[in-house]
Amino acid sequence: MNSSIPPFCHEMVEEARAYLDQLTKPPGSLGRLEEVAVELAGMTGELHPRVTPPGVLVFAADHGIAEEGVSAYPAEVTAQMVYNFANGGAAINVFSRRIDALLEIVDVGVAVPIEDERVIVKKVRYGTGNFAKTEAMTPEEAEQALHVGYERAARIIGQGARTFIAGEMGIGNTTAASALLATLTDEPLKHIVGKGTGIAAERLVHKQEVIRQALALHRPDPAKPIEWLAKIGGLEIAAMAGAMLAAAERRTPILLDGFICTVAALVARQFAPNVTDYMIAGHRSEEPGHRIALGLLGKEPLIDLRMRLGEGSGAAVAFPLLASAAAMVSEMATFSSAGISTAEAKGEKER
Repeated sequence: MNSSIPPFCHEMVEEARAYLDQLTKPPGSLGRLEEVAVELAGMTGELHPRVTPPGVLVFAADHGIAEEGVSAYPAEVTAQMVYNFANGGAAINVFSRRIDALLEIVDVGVAVPIEDERVIVKKVRYGTGNFAKTEAMTPEEAEQALHVGYERAARIIGQGARTFIAGEMGIGNTTAASALLATLTDEPLKHIVGKGTGIAAERLVHKQEVIRQALALHRPDPAKPIEWLAKIGGLEIAAMAGAMLAAAERRTPILLDGFICTVAALVARQFAPNVTDYMIAGHRSEEPGHRIALGLLGKEPLIDLRMRLGEGSGAAVAFPLLASAAAMVSEMATFSSAGISTAEAKGEKER
């Protein structure tokens, strides 16, 4: 997938840093919020970036690997949760309402027909294949899923979203995400693979073994990202990656969610390395692989609330910090406008 992401605006970064030091506070006293404000300036190319409203896209798809017993929940829960999203009853619905987000639910590969006009149906196929036995999808389907995400993100940004949040739903998707991550690092599987929806210890060992055997079967190569995705990926993971590429092309900040979303960010990076310039890590998931994925991206999360739900929920909870950083730059007075003496001015008078 070709992408034309504009360069990060380092000139605006320097301008933002200088401006922050003129605000009525000791330099650096607002800590990480100041760093976020500077990042937002570099991403948007604006000294006073706007981040509201956020746009949230939740991509849903099933995974054939669920047949291997790698999840605590049966595969039909994916479709059931899609209807829950449509009815407004999931965590991401609650948190999206709190931050006045634009929210869309996109079926990119649920294993059964979804018949609800509140769900955007862009189904590439009815779930992936079981990558313990066969490739998850064809390269053409992986490409199609990327384009679904790209088009939906372009559309929601066109509707006015100023920050992008990607969410997901898909029973078995921590297994796919763990397999993808395992090909990008030398870390042992036991450090990558977590409990996902809450599997027992013995099933966790089984999940690791399923991934180990699948990687030996397919020998996926991240340097060939479409083939890599097709062999062991997920439709919703591909869609999230495509959506991130669209957001970065439009200088729209990307607020990352948890483990699966961050692996999707690594997928996006395989197509366009500078996409990471437009990413801020919202939170740190309880999934052990998330720490590794964040390290590969070079991102430090804003919060750590021991969350591991997915859906975009952690990013939505973290979003008010972005809003606060943007408001700080736009609304705080400068020493000059407030008529307040600075330490430098006092020193000059004493001399």
